[in-house]
Amino acid sequence: MANRAAAENPTEQEQDSLGHHPYAFHVSGPRKISSPNWRDLINSSWKDANYRRTVIACFIQAVYLLELDRQENRTEDTSLAPNWWKPFKYKLAKTLIDDRDGSIYGAILEWDRAAAMADLILIRPSGAPRAVLALRGTLLKSQTIRRDIQDDLRFLAWESLKGSSRFGGAMEALKSAVERCGSSNVCIAGHSLGAGFALQVGKEMAKQGVFVETHLFNPPSVSLAMSLRSIGEKAGFAWRRFKSMIPSRESQPNDEEMTLSASTQTNSYSKDIKKWIPHLYVNNSDYICCNYNDSSEAADHKTSVTSSNSSGKENADPAIRQAPAKLFVLSKGKQKFLEAHGLEQWWSDDLELQLAVNNSKLISHQLKSLYSAAPTLPQPQLKLQ
Repeated sequence: MANRAAAENPTEQEQDSLGHHPYAFHVSGPRKISSPNWRDLINSSWKDANYRRTVIACFIQAVYLLELDRQENRTEDTSLAPNWWKPFKYKLAKTLIDDRDGSIYGAILEWDRAAAMADLILIRPSGAPRAVLALRGTLLKSQTIRRDIQDDLRFLAWESLKGSSRFGGAMEALKSAVERCGSSNVCIAGHSLGAGFALQVGKEMAKQGVFVETHLFNPPSVSLAMSLRSIGEKAGFAWRRFKSMIPSRESQPNDEEMTLSASTQTNSYSKDIKKWIPHLYVNNSDYICCNYNDSSEAADHKTSVTSSNSSGKENADPAIRQAPAKLFVLSKGKQKFLEAHGLEQWWSDDLELQLAVNNSKLISHQLKSLYSAAPTLPQPQLKLQ
């Protein structure tokens, strides 16, 4: 679950031949995108879905580079990460540090009012979040690979990341951002392993009645764990030993199994929970996430997320059958894995996405616990907007 751009290690000769570092924003960043300006006071670029996706992907790339800057001892003048948020008038408010190895796995980026005022942007453009929590994926470097792979295996074994210290750190950071800015002004995003954390943190907040905009790039597929567990009785012993090697702090690691009686649920809760609609971005050539595009076996036909759902017929649990989520699929034919799983494709100039089905089997599997758990009151300090 690694980011191609951040995982590769360019040599000094390669950097010299390019004249600039290949991860510099002006070298590998988006081309056809402009910085905010005073015109955004009238017609905000943030209202455009392509612009929004591009900028948020750039923020995640900044987190990868924050960790690379740290590992390679770059100074403030030579660091690569800031140029991935400064053009959009954001600033670094907080870094999330893994207490196991000291690595940076996430960051809170906030609207930089002073930088915006300097360019005559008097107010924050409509739709621009005040704060973004961005989470990186696996970084194949000697200082991070051990802990990153440990969390990858944790997800593979348990279909959950709640046992990782990063889950707690991300939850704390997101709650703090919501308290300062309000839930409607905050979003969370991640790539690969970071998307796995973002999904579970966003879902946990939704269970508390706090709905935060969520963007998931190349999210890991639970089918990897499901397929290993279904390979037969002969593999059962090996599977149990594998799981025993991956510690979990949860007494019940798979929260999908923690269901309560339907009598404890309310219609208002089922209605409110639909306010949380995660956005998933997957590539059909990426075996890490492509199975999110598989249609649910329980559905008789595929239903577009843009359809009116006017059939008038509901099964016993329509909320689960059509779990609210937006699934954007990129199909470019056969691609190499590193290209299909890379983050940089999501700010590509020629990107053409298909808005796919909302009855994905894996999306329903991931979101099932939202509808099977009783509503939990939000914590008092959170401002719900």
